[in-house]
Amino acid sequence: MLDKYVVKNGKKMKYGYTTGSCAAAAAKAAAYMALKNKIIDKINIETPKGWILTLDVIEPAIKIKGQSAFCFIKKDAGDDPDITHGILIGADVEIIDTPDIIIKGGEGVGKITKPGLYLPVGQPAINPAPLEMIRSEVLKVLPDNKGAIITIIVPEGEKIAKKTFNPKLGIQGGISILGTSGIVEPMSDEAFKESIIIELNMAVNNGLDRLVLVPGNYGEENAQKLFGIDKANIIKISNFIGFILDKCIEKKIKKVLLIGHIGKLVKLAGGIFNTHSRVADGRLEIIAANLALIGASKEVIKKVFQCVTTEGAVNLIEEYKYHEVYGILCRKAEERCISYTHENLEIGVVMFSMEKGLLAIGDKAKEILEEF
Repeated sequence: MLDKYVVKNGKKMKYGYTTGSCAAAAAKAAAYMALKNKIIDKINIETPKGWILTLDVIEPAIKIKGQSAFCFIKKDAGDDPDITHGILIGADVEIIDTPDIIIKGGEGVGKITKPGLYLPVGQPAINPAPLEMIRSEVLKVLPDNKGAIITIIVPEGEKIAKKTFNPKLGIQGGISILGTSGIVEPMSDEAFKESIIIELNMAVNNGLDRLVLVPGNYGEENAQKLFGIDKANIIKISNFIGFILDKCIEKKIKKVLLIGHIGKLVKLAGGIFNTHSRVADGRLEIIAANLALIGASKEVIKKVFQCVTTEGAVNLIEEYKYHEVYGILCRKAEERCISYTHENLEIGVVMFSMEKGLLAIGDKAKEILEEF
């Protein structure tokens, strides 16, 4: 029930809402029904983006028994080509007499089986932002002296997960419950590239000749939080780093600062300029090769290749105290970017980790940062 649109490439495209929003809405609705012993057909939630959603509670599946209730919410990805569009996401909620919120993963919700993700091994694959959404929305309907045991269920989750990267990441048995903003913004590659060009044109028209490019929300947050960079100087570019660097040259931009997660920007050190994992990966290979060059043992290199994410590799680097590799990776990423643009741009690279925070600032990045 989200009647918001964005125009991309001349086409009106509808926003959707995430699996995290669905889980939070189902949990809140089930908690309310268990407390009131009353069926409802709609539920309101507030997303981290600040938008209020009014979602339909799927009536044929509603069950109330004693201090427990169960219901589904239907996922709507809007006009985004999302594999989870149209699936049902449910919550089984039991009200308890202690003020605790316990969130579990049921049928169709993946389980973490390998280290290196944002959650411990053995936990359900419900990411931190959706976990917080579920807690906060359920607390809105619970009396002070009551708590809840919440089990999230996705009947089609195990089948759908086989078409995702979850098995490769060591997430078994279902999908991940995702979404940092609670909202799905529709995009196609061409439409998104067009939107980047529009932002770039606006920046140029406003007289800017230095820009900060970030892959996504986390990069933007860190650019503002770590360095106090004004949001007006920041453009989100997703995976299209090579594309936007070319456009920056075309628009006479002089200096670019790339700030982002090591999982994206480490690819630049290997000459990869479209960082989507389906186009090219090599993250662990690049990290492993550079660790070997500074003397890491065969044992450490093997462990790097056993990681499922760059966060896992970062934990290994911290454990074995090879911190110097971060600076090396930043410098190599800068060198590759400068070579890619034939020295028509000054380019600096800053890498961070979700768990460890700022990892390294490239030599060129240090110079450019002084100008922001």
